Formats: sequence, structure tokens, C-alpha cells
Amino acid sequence: MAGEKSRKALLATLGVLGAVPVASGLTGILGGPERAPGGASTTPSVDSEYRFVNTFWTAAGFALWWSIRRPEKRAATTRLVLGTAAAGGLPRLLSARKAGAPHRVFQAATVLELAVVPAVLVWHAKVVRDGQRTEDSSADLPAAF
Repeated sequence: MAGEKSRKALLATLGVLGAVPVASGLTGILGGPERAPGGASTTPSVDSEYRFVNTFWTAAGFALWWSIRRPEKRAATTRLVLGTAAAGGLPRLLSARKAGAPHRVFQAATVLELAVVPAVLVWHAKVVRDGQRTEDSSADLPAAF
């Protein structure tokens, strides 16, 4: 029972985490860098790159939502999306060192990416492992059960 509660809580958490890149990515695509917290007009090349990169960010959110429909079977997708988001915190640190501290929203995003997302990855691995054990043990039962 506790395993099922943990699984449901994880799926809800992943759903919320998926909403972040979908919402912010679409805002980035449609609004450009000016709409980013602390954003401003920039060169056409930076604007183009910003909108392009936000396409991938948006897709990451949709991929995460897709993966939670069958979490055990699509675990690799979940790990890839979350692992990429966690790794994205490192270039944020590089940027802060080279260009200075970003807007507070992006400081919070860095904490989320470097601390929260890795914790969710560990949680996800445990839930998937527990789910596979349950599937394996139920496979040993006679067909009447």
C-alpha cells in the first residue's frame, strides 16, 4: 500500500515538473527573451536561438507527461528528461560565474535542477524497481489469482 501511495505521489510530482517546461517553454517561444524574468530585447541571433532552444524545453515537458502514462515501461524517457534537466543546472552555474547572478526565478531553477530533480530521479528509480518486483512476484502466481 505504501508503495502505491509513493507511486501516485511520484506521478503527481512528475506531472507538475512537466508543466514547468511546457508553460515556460511556450512562453519563451511566443514571447521571446523579453518575456523571460529579467529579460530584455536582444540581438536577432540570440532571440532566434532562445526561441529555438525553448522548443526543446517544451518538448521535454511533453515527453515527461507522456512517460508518466506508463512509468515502468517508459522509465528511460523519464530518466533522460530529468537527467538532462539536472545537467542543465551546471551551465546555469557557469553563466552565473561568467555573467553574474540571474533573476531570482532562474536562481530557484538552478536549485531545483541541481537538488530537487536528482532527488526525484532517485525516487523514480525506487518506484520503478518496486513496481518491477511486484510484477515479477505476481508472475509467479497461478493464473487463478
